[in-house]
Amino acid sequence: MRYYLDIDPGGCWIAVDPDADTDADANGVIGFAVSRNRDNLWYLATYGVLPGHQGRGIGKRLLDAALAHADGRPGLFSSSTHPGATRRYRLAGFSLHPQMQMVGTVDRSAPPAVDGLRDGGPDDFAWMDRLDRDLRGAGHGLDLGHLLAAHRLVVSRHRSRPGYVYVDDRGRAVLLAAARADTAQRLLWEALAASSGDTLVNCITTPNEWAIDVGLAAGLAIGQEGYIAVRGMPVPAPYLADGHFL
Repeated sequence: MRYYLDIDPGGCWIAVDPDADTDADANGVIGFAVSRNRDNLWYLATYGVLPGHQGRGIGKRLLDAALAHADGRPGLFSSSTHPGATRRYRLAGFSLHPQMQMVGTVDRSAPPAVDGLRDGGPDDFAWMDRLDRDLRGAGHGLDLGHLLAAHRLVVSRHRSRPGYVYVDDRGRAVLLAAARADTAQRLLWEALAASSGDTLVNCITTPNEWAIDVGLAAGLAIGQEGYIAVRGMPVPAPYLADGHFL
């Protein structure tokens, strides 16, 4: 959370119980909403209210504060299925698109030979930002370097078929973007080939069924997992969002 406070403190809000015992109760913090403006896009990184304080309008006030910071920008975030939260999102004008996830151990006989990919670095960020703008209306900017500090970056630099994927130390695709579905599939296969033990492909929406085809071929099981919420923009594709950096 320190990262968000450093780059866009105006999007970070907490709710505090003035009657709390601050010595014993996390300084009285009972809820939070952490969001960020990036160019012409607002995204909600994380949001929550302690269970004992829900149903009192605190979540609505927090979300209202974060949305005021958006200042009319299109919005994007990954939502849980919590009925109170999803109600607030819909009333705020967001469309809720069901997400799927795929889990399991990759069938080692399944991954095809993949070529045309290489490890990426900071010299790729400029074209990655251009690709992000095409897909989601804004680049990731500083988020790209923040992700690179913790994850492997794999890129396709083909002029007509660019794409990238961040892969964590367990071989899971953390964030994936591509100009074409076939490039996205190759990048996802590269991530799955690096996995060890159980893996996860997350944030799959209907426009990104190319990821389901890869997951099924790899022997993974499909399930449901929350929503991608969008306002003033389409669901990005070919694209697998990161839960916190979208």
